[in-house]
Amino acid sequence: MRAWLAFLLVLVSTGAAAQYSGPAVQTCLDYAKREQKQNGGSALEIVFERDDSLLIERYTRKVGSQFVSSILSGNGAVVYEGAPSAELSFICLLANEKQAVFFDWLPRANAPAAMQCLRSAELQKNPRPCFELLLRVAEHDLTLIYAERFQEANARGEASLAAFRKSNDEWKRYVEAECARRRELAPAGASPDDYAVACRVELTRRRALDVK
Repeated sequence: MRAWLAFLLVLVSTGAAAQYSGPAVQTCLDYAKREQKQNGGSALEIVFERDDSLLIERYTRKVGSQFVSSILSGNGAVVYEGAPSAELSFICLLANEKQAVFFDWLPRANAPAAMQCLRSAELQKNPRPCFELLLRVAEHDLTLIYAERFQEANARGEASLAAFRKSNDEWKRYVEAECARRRELAPAGASPDDYAVACRVELTRRRALDVK
């Protein structure tokens, strides 16, 4: 079944799809929860985002020997008690809207950092340590990538090295300005400082993807 996964992802991204809220959502969610329990996972909860990313593609063909009538895809999360949630995307194959036959989590680009620290009721009481942990991890990952890019730029000469340094300096200024802007947009009841740290997490992750 997994050999078909890349093909199915292309199909979902290019085929005609529409925002969906029918019974297949609960079918796939129940399937995901059963798999997580069978695999001995420690998740507190599994959730699907009910937003514009939740799409269904009518397929009505066989994948190997298994008939598949539709493919549901979207974003979701695996929620842990007292720890950052795993923000992911998913794909679910269905024989019909009441029977799922395959489910898999996929990496989610640009996942909202705020949600990682606010899905757990325990973390909601004091999310700052969670945000700071995510920031340390993101900065560590970016530092490793920077080290590789620095070596490449240094090997090309002074002009490439200067361009690399300028790019980093300009990015840091952008982060300061953008996160200050977002700090002022913190919703009622949310800490503006937490909102700013979450911004730094997201932009640092995005920077790592840009220069990888």
